[in-house]
Amino acid sequence: MFLMVTGFMNYGQQTVRAARYIGQSFIIILSHANRLPVTIQYPYEKLITSERFRGRIHFEFDKCIACEVCVRVCPIDLPVVDWKLETDIRKKRLLNYSIDFGICIFCGNCIEYCPTNCLSMTEEYELSTYDRHELNYNQIALGRLPMSVIDDYTIRTIQIK
Repeated sequence: MFLMVTGFMNYGQQTVRAARYIGQSFIIILSHANRLPVTIQYPYEKLITSERFRGRIHFEFDKCIACEVCVRVCPIDLPVVDWKLETDIRKKRLLNYSIDFGICIFCGNCIEYCPTNCLSMTEEYELSTYDRHELNYNQIALGRLPMSVIDDYTIRTIQIK
């Protein structure tokens, strides 16, 4: 008889707890329903990206030693490194470096494992084009730094809370 009474008490406590959770979820739903929509006029208003955002890759040609570590750690073997061996000094000389952002998954492995820190991530997130072949960046295009959203006077930056 005692086990039956405690079982009903546990059942009652579980029922009250479930009702409380359902009530909390309805309160959250109603608080979201009362919000006004936030409209962002895209080309003129841009979001400030977070500090850890992984955007386009920036490449510094002078620092690269053509070690090809970035190619080996890339899950899809994406960076293309062309080099020539200088026999008189027994070192590699970098000729070309390119990355196709149409294929890149922006994992950041190439940046983390680069021994000379010639690769870094920028805050650029507008890699869109009508022709996918324009997303193949060589060392010259990778070397250009995008204008910061904060410094661009034509754009009003917003932060969503």
